[in-house]
Amino acid sequence: MKKQEFFKALGTNLIIVCMLVSLGVVSFSGGIVGVFAPVSENVYYKGDTSKSKVSLMINVYWGNEYLPSILNTLKECKVKTTFFVGGMWVNKYPEDFLSIVGGGHEIGNHGYFHKDCDKLSPEQIKSEITNTHKLVKEYTGIDMHLFAPPSGAYNSKTVDVATSLDYKVIMWTKDTIDWRDQDEEVLFNRATKNLSNGDLILMHPTLATSKILPKVIKYCLENGFSIVPVGQCL
Repeated sequence: MKKQEFFKALGTNLIIVCMLVSLGVVSFSGGIVGVFAPVSENVYYKGDTSKSKVSLMINVYWGNEYLPSILNTLKECKVKTTFFVGGMWVNKYPEDFLSIVGGGHEIGNHGYFHKDCDKLSPEQIKSEITNTHKLVKEYTGIDMHLFAPPSGAYNSKTVDVATSLDYKVIMWTKDTIDWRDQDEEVLFNRATKNLSNGDLILMHPTLATSKILPKVIKYCLENGFSIVPVGQCL
């Protein structure tokens, strides 16, 4: 009897575990996806790990005060990177946007109103992407193909819409969180700690980032990594 009770209890526990896992998967699939759990092969948290390349991806939706310094550093270091621009920002600061393009940097799409895509309908997601696409193309003739969801918020609908518009969804490997924190040492460590092939390093045009950027670039190059735009890193 004891043996039968043991196996009965074991079977019950296994069923409970399976149910909990299933519930976790279902609830997880509808919300923001974690950094290491892409919902599609068209979502990138990292580039090609077979080559010693990394990317500095700079999301731009507010402000322009520190852009000249950042662009200057990139020019002096002969580094090209990817700027993911918000449509409203481009509309507000067209000259600053064109200075990014003039620097030979890759341009990516960051939505128009910086809305969390996991809370939008497919039609709204499409509008966020296409309105920014049209604006950038109007200014530059560039057809963008990389989409960085605002706040990193996306779900399967976001991926489906982006894919239908010939876009890849770009997340990140390392987040400096420079929009919130301004401790230069902390930001530098977040950008460079355990750096490895294909890392996508997320930044924003803040004062602290403008100050650490030369050190981050130097660290990458001295450790054998070339810095390329995101499109060349995938």
